[in-house]
Amino acid sequence: MIERLVELVNADEALVRRGRFLTTDFLVEVGETPYHVSVERGRMASVTRRPVLMRPWRFAIRAAEDAWLEFWQPVPRPGYHDLFALTRFGRARIEGDLQPLMANLRYIKEVLEAPRRLARSA
Repeated sequence: MIERLVELVNADEALVRRGRFLTTDFLVEVGETPYHVSVERGRMASVTRRPVLMRPWRFAIRAAEDAWLEFWQPVPRPGYHDLFALTRFGRARIEGDLQPLMANLRYIKEVLEAPRRLARSA
């Protein structure tokens, strides 16, 4: 599902506008698979699967694959419904420079929740 972030986010004009002041790279780890996410002024520039040597990222969000799958359900169970709920219950970890995450929290949360739209339409 995460591979579809570019299409899902860039098609949502309101979301792109919300993130218009953010340009950064961050890492989302789904189980053992890392994805480098590159954002340029609110648009998803790329989502690259697998480690890219020497590619920097500002912050990382890591969770088991089953935690992400539940998070991406149209209506996730309690404890899986929000990024911070995942961390609160030990299902996810956030590390690195938290400033860009916290300064753009609503945008990042909505970016990560975007795959829920796929589950709703299925």
